[in-house]
Amino acid sequence: MSAAAALQLEGLRKSFGKTEIIRGVDLSIAKGERHAVIGPNGAGKSTLFNLITGRFPPTGGKVRLHGQDLAGLAPFQINRMGLSRSFQITNIFPKMSVFENVRCSLLWAKGYRYSFWNMVSKSRDLTQAADAILEQINLTERRELPAGVLSYAEQRALEIGITMAGGADVIMLDEPTAGMSHSETDYIVDLIRQVTENKTLIMVEHDMGVVFGLADRISVLVYGEIVATGRPEEVRANPKVQEAYLGAALEAEH
Repeated sequence: MSAAAALQLEGLRKSFGKTEIIRGVDLSIAKGERHAVIGPNGAGKSTLFNLITGRFPPTGGKVRLHGQDLAGLAPFQINRMGLSRSFQITNIFPKMSVFENVRCSLLWAKGYRYSFWNMVSKSRDLTQAADAILEQINLTERRELPAGVLSYAEQRALEIGITMAGGADVIMLDEPTAGMSHSETDYIVDLIRQVTENKTLIMVEHDMGVVFGLADRISVLVYGEIVATGRPEEVRANPKVQEAYLGAALEAEH
C-alpha cells in the first residue's frame, strides 16, 4: 500500500446554526487503503461523507483529494476528479433496465458529454463496457430486467456497479450492507472486495463483521470527533473505543 494520501482531511468542521456536528477532523487515507468509519448513530458519519463529496460546504478546514483542495467544488466536479460514492438509500433508476442503469453511468467517462446526436444504443464500446461491469457485479443474467424488480442485495450490487462505472479510484460506500441477511451480506462483501481491488475504499458500516473483515484501518467517530484510528486489532483493543461504542455494537450482533 502506497504511503501517498488519496484523501486527506485537515481540521474539518461543520456546524448547522449553533450546533457543531463535525468538530475538527484530521484524517489521512492512503492510496489503495480500505478504511472504515464507525461510530454510534448521530456521530456525524453521513455528514462527514457529505462534506468530502461536496454535498455540504465545510464550516472550516480542508478536504484534499490526491493533494488537490476540493473547496468550492460541486459534487459532479469532485466525481470527475476520481471520487465516487453510494448512498444509504439505494439510488437507481427503477424503471430502466439493469443494463441501461450501468450504461448511463458510463456516458461521461466514455466522452459522450452533452452530445445529443450520438446514438448510445449503437455504441459498441459503451455496450461492451457496461456488459463488463454487469459481469463483474454478477448481474449479467438480470441485464434486461427493470432495475426495480431486483432483490435488495442485487439493487445494492447494481448501485456499486454504477458507483464504479465512472472509473473513480476513490470509492465511498455508505452502509453498503444495511438491512441485509447474512447470505446477502456475504455476497456484497465479496463483491466489494473484488471491485475495489487496487482502489481506495472508504466506507461507513455498522456491521462489525463486515468492518473487521474488510478494513485495513478503522476510524471511530464519536460526537463529531475521531477518538481512535488504527488497524482492526488496535481499534478492537482500545479502551476508549470499547467504552464509547464498540462493546455495545458487538453485543448487539449476538
